[in-house]
Amino acid sequence: MTMTALRSRLAVSLGLSLALGAFAPVAFAQPHQQVLSDAEQYKGEALKLLERLVNIDSGSGYLPGLNQVGDIAIDELQKLGATIEKVPNSDGTQHILATFKGSGKAKILLMAHMDTVFKEGSAAERPFHIKDGRAYGPGVMDDKGGIVAGIYALKVLKNLDFKNYAQITFLLDASEETGSDVATNLIKKTAKAHDVTLNLEPGRPADGLVVWRKGSATALVEVKGKASHAGVAPELGRNAAMEAAHQILQLGKLGDAEKKTTINFTVLQAGDRTNVIPDQASAKADVRAAVPEEFDRIEKDLARVSQDKLIADTEVTTSLKRGLPPMPQTAESDRLMAMAQGIYGELGRKLTEEGSGGAADASLSAGVGTPTLDGFGIVGGNIHTPEEYAEVESVVPRIYLLSRMIMELAGR
Repeated sequence: MTMTALRSRLAVSLGLSLALGAFAPVAFAQPHQQVLSDAEQYKGEALKLLERLVNIDSGSGYLPGLNQVGDIAIDELQKLGATIEKVPNSDGTQHILATFKGSGKAKILLMAHMDTVFKEGSAAERPFHIKDGRAYGPGVMDDKGGIVAGIYALKVLKNLDFKNYAQITFLLDASEETGSDVATNLIKKTAKAHDVTLNLEPGRPADGLVVWRKGSATALVEVKGKASHAGVAPELGRNAAMEAAHQILQLGKLGDAEKKTTINFTVLQAGDRTNVIPDQASAKADVRAAVPEEFDRIEKDLARVSQDKLIADTEVTTSLKRGLPPMPQTAESDRLMAMAQGIYGELGRKLTEEGSGGAADASLSAGVGTPTLDGFGIVGGNIHTPEEYAEVESVVPRIYLLSRMIMELAGR
C-alpha cells in the first residue's frame, strides 16, 4: 500500500467532510468482544512481564541489562512467530527488529525502547511494586510499559488469527534516551518502508496520545581565560568560570515561550583547584523547539549574544548540536488521532490530545514523511524520576487500543 493510498483510506474511514475540511470521530459503538476479553485475560501476565523487565537495570549503554531485556523480548516475540534481526549499536548494545508477515497490504511499524535513564543498581534500590493502583520501579512507564503493551497487543492479534496486514515490524531501540547514529539511521530507514508508525512511548497522566513533540539540541559554550594564583595575583588571571557564569545568565534568556522554545543550562565545568583562577570553562544547555527554524535562530543568537563579555581578554565560542527533529502536528496525525479516539470510545473512554517537550523516536519516523502517532504505551507519570509510575488499570484499555488500532489500519 502506498502512503497516498493509506492517507486516502484513513480519510474515508474517519468520515472526513470534504465540504468543511473537518474530521469526524469514528463511530465505533460497541467494543470488539474478543479483543476486550483477551486484553482482560492478559492483564495479570502483562504485569508479570512488566515486573521482570523493570527489575532489570537497563540504563542507556549498560550492556548486560539491555541484552537481558532484549533476550526476554525476543523470546516473547518469537513465540508469536516473529522473525528477529539484531542490529549492532555503536556502544555494543543491539537494536531489535521483530517482523511479522501477513496477507494484507498495510505495513505498520511499532516502536518502543529498552533503555532507561536510571543508573545501575536502581532496580535493587527500587524494585517493581504496586501500591494504591500504581506500579512503581525504574522505567516502569518509560518505556518498559510500552514494550509490554506491544507484545500483548500482538498476542491478542495472534489469538484472533489476524493477518490482514502485509507486515508488522516491532522495532526496539537500545539507545533512545541518549540517541545514536545507528538508531537514527535504522529508524529512518525502517519508517520509510512502512505506511504508518505507532510509537509506544508512555501514555501521559491525562490518558492521552501525543500528536506533536519538540525537537532537541545541545548548546555548548566554551570559555578560554588565563590562569593565575587566586590569592597572590588574581588580577593577572582571566576567570573563565566567571565569564561562563555571565554567559549562562544571558544566553539562558534566548528561549521564546510563544514559540515553545526553551534553553536550560544543565552541565557546568570549570577548574579543578580552589587556589587557581580557572583558564577553561564550559557549559551545556538543553534546547527544545517545536519548529526547526527556532534551532537556526538559537544557533545564530548564541554566537551573537556571547560576544557581550563580562571579562575582557577571554575567548568565548558557542555551538549547537541538533538531536531529534520536532514532530509537528499534521493532517495525518489528526486522522490517526480521530481513529484512536473512536476506538477508545468503544470502551466508553476519551483520549486527551497532547504535545510534549520531550523528544522521541517518533520524530524520526515523522521526519521521513511516515504518518506517526505517539503515546500508545501504558499510562503513567513522574517520568525520569524515582517516583515514576504506571497506572495498573490502564493496562487493559491500552492493550485494547493498540490491538484495535492495528486492526483498523490494516483495513479490517
